[in-house]
Amino acid sequence: MEKAAQNANLKTDYTVEYKFDGLTVCLTYDKGEFVRATTRGNGVVGEDVTAQVLTIPSFPLKISYQGTLEVRGEAVIRLSVLEEYNKTAAEPLKNARNAAAGAIRNLDPKITKLRRPEIYFYDVNYTSGGEEFSQVAAHEFLQKEGFKVYPYFRVCKSADEVRAAIAEIEKNRREIDVLTDGAVLKVNDAELRAEMGATDKFPRWAMAYKFEAEEVTTIVNDVVWQVGRTGKLTPLALLEPVELAGATVSRATLNNFGDIARKDVKIGSRVLVRRSNEVIPEILGATEHGETSREIEKPSTCPSCGGVVEEVGAHLFCLNRACRERIVAKLDHYASKNAMDIEGLSESTAQLLVDKKGVKNCSDLYEISAEDLSDLEGFKSKKIQNLLSAIEKSKTPALDRFIFAIGIDGVGRVAAKDLASRFQTLSALQNASFEQLISLENVGEITANLILDFFKDENNLAELDALQAAGVSPVWSTEKKEGVFSGEYVVLTGTLSNYKRSEAQKLIEARGGVCQSSVTAKTTLLLAGEDAGSKLEKAKKLGVKTIDEAEFTRLLQE
Repeated sequence: MEKAAQNANLKTDYTVEYKFDGLTVCLTYDKGEFVRATTRGNGVVGEDVTAQVLTIPSFPLKISYQGTLEVRGEAVIRLSVLEEYNKTAAEPLKNARNAAAGAIRNLDPKITKLRRPEIYFYDVNYTSGGEEFSQVAAHEFLQKEGFKVYPYFRVCKSADEVRAAIAEIEKNRREIDVLTDGAVLKVNDAELRAEMGATDKFPRWAMAYKFEAEEVTTIVNDVVWQVGRTGKLTPLALLEPVELAGATVSRATLNNFGDIARKDVKIGSRVLVRRSNEVIPEILGATEHGETSREIEKPSTCPSCGGVVEEVGAHLFCLNRACRERIVAKLDHYASKNAMDIEGLSESTAQLLVDKKGVKNCSDLYEISAEDLSDLEGFKSKKIQNLLSAIEKSKTPALDRFIFAIGIDGVGRVAAKDLASRFQTLSALQNASFEQLISLENVGEITANLILDFFKDENNLAELDALQAAGVSPVWSTEKKEGVFSGEYVVLTGTLSNYKRSEAQKLIEARGGVCQSSVTAKTTLLLAGEDAGSKLEKAKKLGVKTIDEAEFTRLLQE
């Protein structure tokens, strides 16, 4: 708060508003008539959610402005509405943020209406007449035209007033009926905004003040060990349920056994839990041990299959390839959206296929028939056909998706794209040398050795042969995409307001750019959102051109 007030040049008025934690939506009007609603800020690129938004009585279908207009708001679900919904819901919703996003992004407007979201509008993005609104004028315009605005809106004329407004929001945020994660401070004057421009990170005329991560204490009831597709065992703390940042927290992940020892976590002890940026629960450490507190034992065998466990560095690994949890995790990863994108093959479906149909490998998926699925719980004819169609469609994946899907340890999506671009066929990748691998930007010595080990393993080679025999044939497109980012090597950092990181990456690549995971001498452009850190500093030192989200959106419109 001090920084927000000190950074303010208080020769002008400022406005202070709540920063709500929901889903940003933009509404477009033309000749006074509502035209469409999207989930992104430019009103053109993004998910069209018009049908869903039409079920929400927070905005007018007709306005007096006769040009083209775009307004922005935040879709939220009131905490009381969420609580009421969960009383009768077959599947209760975990928190207000996800509930709002799900209500707007789902394909059935009936579900949107049932969840009763609202939209609080706060800005005028664009007018065809070129009118420039001050923040006060925008607020008044939205109210006059019938858009729902949140009643808290402060105009501040001094640093003390700015501090008082932010303090007021922080004090009252747990008593209002909407999930909030901060305050927004804006310059009021439109001409001064244009004159101030933007920094590398965000507009100079606006800043978000985020609250410190909320912390509570609760009891660790137990610790269970989850087994991933590589066999790595990860400890999961089962907590006495506690309310934290608008959600009920009952679980928190611990990194490894060393993390448990370092934080002095014991079963039956009270621990301090935090949700960084109000998202991921994290155990900071023990605050109190009781008479019944007991040490967490390091597993000597796999908790899933009872197989041999090996300690490698800081982690424990189950060595049994036939371990049920390993197989389920492997299938879930293979079918995931960024891999083979087999819609309908969720973790629960993978569990059914393993337990009821004896599926052990990804290649087994291509042998499944409608008859095999017909006796599984919840599988009707339409669901069966959809799953079989998705499996069949996955036989011609992009090479980079296939490389990611087969689960080479250490190879994420970015490295998979580098490998696909360099070798262009799976056969060429299988025969790659260590020197060829480490020459790639996103492949270091450790990853290079992991890739070599993967293709030396007889089990992996047998599975690749089985996939090929089943008709799986990855393809690499040599068609070069052209666009505004052609020739650019782009790194994304920080938090973007209107784009998921994966969405922004796809938009860049579709317009000719190459996305990198880290800033190097090859980097030509950095897209910096809020809270950008070391990557921004390195880019500055190397003289790399940096753009903010507003400039990114403008380039997309080109």
